[in-house]
Amino acid sequence: MSAESPNLRPAWMGRPKPAVSALKAAAVVVILALIAVPFWLVLATSVSSDAEVNANGGWSLWPDKLDFSAYTNVFQGGTIGHALWVSVLVTALGTAASLASTTFLAYALSRPNVVAGKPILLAVLFTFLFPAGMIPSFLVVTDLHLFDHLAALFVPVMINVFNLVVMRGFFQGIPEELYEAARLDGAGDLRTLFRIVLPLSKAIIAVVGLYYAVGYWNDYFRAMLYTNGGSLNPLSTVLRGFVIAGNNPNAEAGVDITGIAPMKAISALVVIAIVPIAAAFPFLQRYFTKGVMTGAVKS
Repeated sequence: MSAESPNLRPAWMGRPKPAVSALKAAAVVVILALIAVPFWLVLATSVSSDAEVNANGGWSLWPDKLDFSAYTNVFQGGTIGHALWVSVLVTALGTAASLASTTFLAYALSRPNVVAGKPILLAVLFTFLFPAGMIPSFLVVTDLHLFDHLAALFVPVMINVFNLVVMRGFFQGIPEELYEAARLDGAGDLRTLFRIVLPLSKAIIAVVGLYYAVGYWNDYFRAMLYTNGGSLNPLSTVLRGFVIAGNNPNAEAGVDITGIAPMKAISALVVIAIVPIAAAFPFLQRYFTKGVMTGAVKS
C-alpha cells in the first residue's frame, strides 16, 4: 500500500483556486508558444521550397514538401564550413581557457588566508562596474600583438566577473572541515583543489562552462573589432552579414546562394547556428538549477 505523498505547500499558502491554476497554465502555454513558434517558423522555412517561401512573403509555417537545398547550397564554396569550424574552435578553446582561469582565480579568492585576496577581488569587481570600453580594449589587444589572431576572439574576455563571483560563492559554501582534513593529510592547495573541490563542483562547472560556451558561440562583434575578417570570421559574424544584407546576401556575406530564397538561406544558417548549443543543453540541464542556486546563495 503506497503512502500518500506529503503536502509540501507552506502552511500559510492555501490550496490554489481552479481559476488561478487555469490562469497559470494558460500563461505557461502562451510563454511556450512565444518561444516555440519562432523556432518552428525558422525550421519550417529552411526546409520549404523556394516557391512556397516566396509565395508566403519569405516565411513558411508548414512545408508542403521537404527541400534541403538551402543546407547543401550554403555549404558550397567552403565559407560556411570554415566559419563553423572557427566557431567550434573558438568555443572549445575559449571555454576551456575561461573555465581554467575562472576556477583557479575563484578558488584563490575563496580562501580566507590568501595574500591580498580582498584587494584583488575589489580590483576585479571594479572592472565589472566600470568597464574599460571599446577603444582601450582595442589598444590593449593591438599592443599584445593579438590583432587578427584567433586568440583575440577569446583572450580579452577570458574571465567573466559574474561567473567568477558565482564560482567563488560555491567554493566558499564547501564545508571548511573538508579543507582542514585535506591539510591534515598533507595536501597542498593544488591537490586540495583537484582532489576535494573540483569533484564536488561538477554542477557549477557545468553551468559556468555552458555560460561561457553560449557566449563564445553567439559572439560576432569581437571578430569585427579585433580581426580583418576573412578566415577568422565565426559563423555568427557570417550570419550577421546575411541578415544585414537582406535580399542580397551574396555580396555582403561572401556566400553564393544564387537560386535560393534569401529568407530560406538565412533560416538554414540560423538552424545551423542553434543546433550545437541546443544539443548540448539537455546533457547539462540536470546541473543547471543546482549549480546556479548553490553558487549564488552562500549558507
